[in-house]
Amino acid sequence: MLIGYLVLLIISAIILYICCEKLVKILIKISSFLGVREFVLAFFVMALASAFPNLFLGINSAINGVPDLSFGDVLGNNLVALTLAVALGVLFSKNKVIPTESRTVQNTCIFTFIAALLPLLLAMDGRISRGDALILILAFALYVFWLFSKQERFRKVFQESHFKEPLQIIIEFKSFIRSILQILGILIILFIASQFIIFSARAISNQLNVSLILIGLLMTGLINALPEIYFSINSARKGETWMVLGNLMGSVIFPATLVIGLIALIHPITISDFSSMALARFFLILALVFFFLFSQTDRKLSKKEALFLLFLYLIYIFVEILKHANT
Repeated sequence: MLIGYLVLLIISAIILYICCEKLVKILIKISSFLGVREFVLAFFVMALASAFPNLFLGINSAINGVPDLSFGDVLGNNLVALTLAVALGVLFSKNKVIPTESRTVQNTCIFTFIAALLPLLLAMDGRISRGDALILILAFALYVFWLFSKQERFRKVFQESHFKEPLQIIIEFKSFIRSILQILGILIILFIASQFIIFSARAISNQLNVSLILIGLLMTGLINALPEIYFSINSARKGETWMVLGNLMGSVIFPATLVIGLIALIHPITISDFSSMALARFFLILALVFFFLFSQTDRKLSKKEALFLLFLYLIYIFVEILKHANT
């Protein structure tokens, strides 16, 4: 049975990779047709898709009266996104650098910092109430309003003729509709593949008789972040660094605000044992601080900075394993 679960996990991971490869090409095509920046498309399409496993896991945990599981899941997901996923995006990029000089990116970095910290601050009293949930949802709504309040933040000018033949417009529109349908299909496959990966990981933990808390901290967060990791690698290899940043920042903002907010509305989140999350919270704050500083200095994320973030994640894994090995 263990081998079967391992095979299922590997196959699901391969499917994720193939889907993300296809998704990058489709998003570039749609961005060109609509004149929308790749950053915005990746932020909403890919990041929302990446948040689906967190959302469904959270809704199920809220319905079953244990919404604190979702809080830990989002915590782990954000840590992976800000360290491992960012680092791999930079390291797989053509020039081993991801520029962050755009004002939209700079301001989104600030909001990413605030959004990731907000649930931690609201949970300081050991509870995220329905009032706190409304604050989180409002924070997400304010960012979306800001992003679309000025056209230059999401519109992109392409070097091409403004006049098009009617037949060309019809052909491009048909291609656009086909691309939208393809994205919907890919998102469904991504969600199903992610669920199979989570199912396999939990089954493997049972087979090996390993602590579910340890698996959750070291595996589930990483597994839930696989779509954005694959997407970042593929986008970086193609030189679409806007998509890397949009995907990663969205992958932090969506779960930290919208997902936790919706779950706390269903069932207020009570954190019964903060000590089990203390290490993850500490490293998440470290990752946030360094990601913010790196994005602001020199207006780029460099190879050295990527290696530092990767090292930070590996240190977290090592310390977490060491901690549980001694308990």
